[in-house]
Amino acid sequence: MAEQQPGAGVEAGAGVYSVGITVRGYETDTQGHLNQAVYLQYAEHARWSILMAAGIRQADLIEKGVGPVALENTLRYRSELRAGDEVSVSCRFLWGERKTFRIEQVFTKPDGTVAAELTGVGGLLDLKERRMVDDPKEYFRALATDARVLDL
Repeated sequence: MAEQQPGAGVEAGAGVYSVGITVRGYETDTQGHLNQAVYLQYAEHARWSILMAAGIRQADLIEKGVGPVALENTLRYRSELRAGDEVSVSCRFLWGERKTFRIEQVFTKPDGTVAAELTGVGGLLDLKERRMVDDPKEYFRALATDARVLDL
């Protein structure tokens, strides 16, 4: 999985987190661009990183009997990424009142150029019942040691 670079962090209270990643050569396609599937891996890495920054470990979720699920992802490519490029992948959770939440992620080059944008819909699955929990933000709030990171 992608490596976290120095400078990754949270804007205090803003609920926006970013992680720096260096594109590796083996992650590129025959045109030399970052492979499409790797964008999803980088996005997933940023999502788990924001949860960790909020104090939520995967083991904590499993202990509670729940797990996050991706229900929909839309990825828009704006500018190519190549081997050796640095990219910052942001992550922000937008909480609704129902069983799902939105996630906004932006892949940004050091010069401010947006390489890609990902919008997603997620939920929290009860691992025993195999159903979405009614209010995922309450689970995240209860587990977080710093709920501000998740804008809760």
